[in-house]
Parts: sequence; structure tokens; C-alpha cells
Amino acid sequence: MMIFPAVDILGGRCVQLVQGRRETATAYGTPLENASKWLDAGADALHVINLDGAFGSAGANADLIGELIRETGVFVELGGGIRSREDARKWLEIGVGRVILGTIAIREPEVVRDLSLEYGPDQVMAGVDARDGSVMIEGWQEEAGDYLSWAERFELLGAGSLLFTNVGVEGLCRGIETGPVAGLLERTRLPVVVAGGVSSAADIRALRNLGVSGAVLGSALYSGKITVEKALEAAR
Repeated sequence: MMIFPAVDILGGRCVQLVQGRRETATAYGTPLENASKWLDAGADALHVINLDGAFGSAGANADLIGELIRETGVFVELGGGIRSREDARKWLEIGVGRVILGTIAIREPEVVRDLSLEYGPDQVMAGVDARDGSVMIEGWQEEAGDYLSWAERFELLGAGSLLFTNVGVEGLCRGIETGPVAGLLERTRLPVVVAGGVSSAADIRALRNLGVSGAVLGSALYSGKITVEKALEAAR
């Protein structure tokens, strides 16, 4: 199971939010400083979210993210503000390993199919952000149907993987809920990366035992509640 330290970028700084709310942002220095720190600790992949993009500026931080990819040379999955095929293409062309398609995958599902055919399934990840069984879109403000049905649809459209974010526990550092993850794994054969609430080695072991392909470390990592080293050990 892979471990993905999160590098969330807002205004050129590395930040962490609580429940996706901009006003809760805590800054932790530059994205490259933090990426280097997590890679030096043993991580070999990064989960990058362009929060400026998510809040309305799709092309924001492109130079900074391009530099991060060049300087680190590791696999980067990237989401945040990808609202068109062109947005996705731009990120893939600067070296992003795979793009995470969130709201656009719900609004225009054919984009998942088209990008998968153009770049290959491995470079297309569909985001399944869920609360109480419903997919949440538009900054987690709008419900868009059953998360399991959407996961099945994304698989049929050709997505190569899924990012499952449990919105209800995201950013709270209170642990994961295994039920929704287990339900998802029963309905899809796609690799699933889990975000939201991953706060301890026990959480990571539970996800590993369920059979997920990866886990994203965010607030718990930045607050010191868990280390990359302990996470990697639990993932093995």
C-alpha cells in the first residue's frame, strides 16, 4: 500500500484546511520544503491539491507545481480546480502522474472516458468525495447521488483508479470510518486511494487489511500526530 503525503497549495504556500474551508487554513511553509521533508522521510509519491484552483483559479500555481515535479522527480497525483479537458491536459503535459477529476467527473462524465482514451487509464483518477453515502461536489456543498453508483460508472468509463475522500471526517484527525471504504471495495475492481481521517498507524493497518492501494496523509502528518516513517511501516 502506498503512502501519499499531502501537499495542498494556497497562495503559493503549503497549507492544511479543516473540512475544506478556506478560512481554516494553517500555513506550513513552501510546497517544495514540505515535499522534500516527506520524501527525505521515505515517501516516494505525493498527493498535491491546487487549492487556488479549487477556489476558482484553474491555472494558479502551475509554475510552482512544475518546479516541484522537476525538483523531486517522484510520482505526483494532482487535483483541485480541474474543470475541463484542457485543464487536465495542461497538468499531464507538465509531468503530473495522474489527474484527479472531481466535480467535472460528475458534471461531464465523458471527460473521464476521453482522457483515459487519450492518456491511458493510469493517468486518470476519479474523485469520489462522499458524506453519508452521497457524492459531494462543488466544494462539498452539493449532493450528487450515491457514491457507489458513481464509482461503478467511473470504472465503466475507463478511470484507472479512484480517490475516496470521506468528507465527514476529513481534516479532523479523529480516525477513519472503515464501513464506507469496505462498501466501495466490494463494488469496484479499481485501485482505491483513501483520504480523510487517516490519523494513526492503526488507521493505515485497517486500510491495508481492507485492500486499498494507498492512503493520503494530511492534517495528522502536519500536526505531528503521525510520521511518514510510522505510516510506511504500518503500510507494509
